[in-house]
Amino acid sequence: MDSEDETLYDEVDSGNESSGDEVDFPMEVEGNNPRERQSEDDYPFEVLSTEEIVQHMVDSIKEVNMVVEIPATTTRILLNHFRWDKEKLMERFYDGDQEQLFAEARVINPFNRNSQVINRPKPNRRQSTSGTEECEICFTVLPNSLLTGLECGHRFCMGCWCEYLTTKIMEEGVGQTIACAAHGCDILVDDASVMRLVKDSKVKLKYQHLITNSFVECNRLLRWCPSPDCNNAVRVHYVDARAVQCKCQHVFCFQCGESWHDPVKCHLLRHWIKKCDDDSETSNWIAANTKVSQYNCNRYDEEEAKVARGAQEKSRAALQRYLFYCNRYMNHMQSLKFEHKLYASVKEKMEEMQQHNMSWIEVQFLKKAVDILCQCRQTLMYTYVFAYYLRKNNQSVLFEDNQKDLESATEKLSEYLEREITSENLADIKQKVQDKYRYCESRRKVLLEHVHEGYEKDWWDYNETDSKPNAMARLPVIEHPARPNNN
Repeated sequence: MDSEDETLYDEVDSGNESSGDEVDFPMEVEGNNPRERQSEDDYPFEVLSTEEIVQHMVDSIKEVNMVVEIPATTTRILLNHFRWDKEKLMERFYDGDQEQLFAEARVINPFNRNSQVINRPKPNRRQSTSGTEECEICFTVLPNSLLTGLECGHRFCMGCWCEYLTTKIMEEGVGQTIACAAHGCDILVDDASVMRLVKDSKVKLKYQHLITNSFVECNRLLRWCPSPDCNNAVRVHYVDARAVQCKCQHVFCFQCGESWHDPVKCHLLRHWIKKCDDDSETSNWIAANTKVSQYNCNRYDEEEAKVARGAQEKSRAALQRYLFYCNRYMNHMQSLKFEHKLYASVKEKMEEMQQHNMSWIEVQFLKKAVDILCQCRQTLMYTYVFAYYLRKNNQSVLFEDNQKDLESATEKLSEYLEREITSENLADIKQKVQDKYRYCESRRKVLLEHVHEGYEKDWWDYNETDSKPNAMARLPVIEHPARPNNN
């Protein structure tokens, strides 16, 4: 590029050919909250706003650029190619074939502008001696200064470039992998060229969002908060199945992105969600409730009938077991969905209690009770997933006892919170609620500690067939009696 253009992150020379126009377009970002550092059980993490995500991307690019000394836009494409793993990029850059590296990343080697790139057709320029040139898309003959292109040599007019890039960004949602507009050319359009050629600020902003989203999605140490309408991301130092809490208060598992699901592990939860979503249980119901006929032409086969009845009973038992755990899982899930209504109801009770000569601080025990109730329901919900895949042994019996105790205490706490409050029973209800939520909190802690101790000491065995992604009971073959031949 003949001039320096301001890109998404810095004023750099992108290495692409330009018409000489200089564009001043600062990075547009959303959010200005300060960085928030948090730690949950010695698992450090940071909650980053959109602005801080962009700054983190800029810092990563600059860190690599200080060593490799190539255009920042090219560095961004290389980092994206290696999923923002700086160590892998540096290792390949210095120990491997650089020409092949740039070809795989679909950029021109900045150290060798005349290098040949795979899948790069030779440009077919039609220039005249009068300083004009024909656009290869619209075939309009224009002055040379009104056409521009990439280092691959393909040049088009500004209007065609703008329309092409706008379509890619706004209609196709492509950001980091926009290829040259020439047919068959796989060289990527760099950020500086996009920001220079696109004129609409909305398109530029959408492009910036696509690049930022790609940065988070590709970076294994970053994850978007899955809560609706939240634009924050969480950054960790290493990937683990641990709870992280966003500024929006949503708590989720960093490894899988689901709501925090202690005590069940990510892979079992993934199997469970798939099992609940697919049609396997419908097939199991058919197997368990459909009559199976055993005919071999015109002869009844007693042995085959026994095998079929045994398979049917096994399918029926498997279905009943699944429904047992699924119903309890769904009941707690439904209760959690009404959490906001419960908080609203408790808020009314707190206001009512303040009318009975209790201070604001004195009535906070009700909110604390609801917090613990919701935590217990969420834990119980996932204990049924854990229990579904768990094989019976001495430790599993102890786990089920802990689960039963927590379930009973949680339902009792819920019952206390639903009672009417009067001046006569106020003191009694307060004492019962406080005693019960403290008990629930302690029993929840005991249950989780027991499960985690089992993980450490390898107590738990799982039903292998049930823990496989597509596991389902083998269905018996449903045969029909042969129709008589009337011919």
